[in-house]
Amino acid sequence: MQGVLLALVPMFAWGSIGFVANKFGGDAKQQTLGMTLDAFVFALIVFLFRMPTLTWQIFLIGFIGGLLWVIGQFGQFNSMKYMGVSVASPLSSGSQLVIGGLIGVFAFHEWTKQIQFILGFIAMAVLVVGFYFSAKRDPENAVVEEGRNYTKGLTALTYSTLGYVIYVILFNNLAVLWFNVHFDALTIILPMSVGMIFGALVMGRFKIKMDKYVYENMIDGAMFGVGNIFMLMAASAAGNAIAFSFSQLGVIISTIGGILFLGEKKTKKELVYVGIGIVLFVTGAILLAIVNSKG
Repeated sequence: MQGVLLALVPMFAWGSIGFVANKFGGDAKQQTLGMTLDAFVFALIVFLFRMPTLTWQIFLIGFIGGLLWVIGQFGQFNSMKYMGVSVASPLSSGSQLVIGGLIGVFAFHEWTKQIQFILGFIAMAVLVVGFYFSAKRDPENAVVEEGRNYTKGLTALTYSTLGYVIYVILFNNLAVLWFNVHFDALTIILPMSVGMIFGALVMGRFKIKMDKYVYENMIDGAMFGVGNIFMLMAASAAGNAIAFSFSQLGVIISTIGGILFLGEKKTKKELVYVGIGIVLFVTGAILLAIVNSKG
């Protein structure tokens, strides 16, 4: 029970980042920089308390991971601008699960049993159907969605997903297979946060306007850091399957938050579509997490 309660923290913390950032405002460059600045402060505090041993290999892997994470987060913020949080969030989370899962299966042979392949591909099929409903629009909707551009949104979502997936693969697979480097999450977060800041500055071409939007979005970095810590505690208390599953439930928070707090307009049909999409997405995510935990 304690592990489940701990897992609720990253669910709410990470699930709230999207609509909180969009509520504060600013462009994707300012949102990303603000988030990374506070993530660095959080990581530095953890480092000073723990004082872990940092080798140059760990620092390099963490730095590169931070760069990849920024590509993912910058693209996610952009996709939310173009498509809305309630549409972009489930598409982002779900695409990471499916693509990351397929790479894990075919490149790293993470599934070894027949039942894993059966249930795993069923889970992915459920996720894909969930994507469809979460992004489905009512053709009778007369509401003009100002600023919406689904082509640009899907483009941003594509490079966002690639950035996030490669970042996860680097930490979970390649660090050991290619470089024989072992580390825990609390050791890697400081070099990762350095890479995050550098990546955010590169994305903004070192010309990001430092105004209230950057400073306000530092709250997102604190939410990211708190979510990370409680994710580790939940995994320790209840196992990775529970911790991972509940972190994916954050899509409920972001989707509902986009509708309630950002005023993203939905017709009655679209609300039904969103509800179906959320149920399917959560079902697929939990099933996929359980399948992966059996490896």
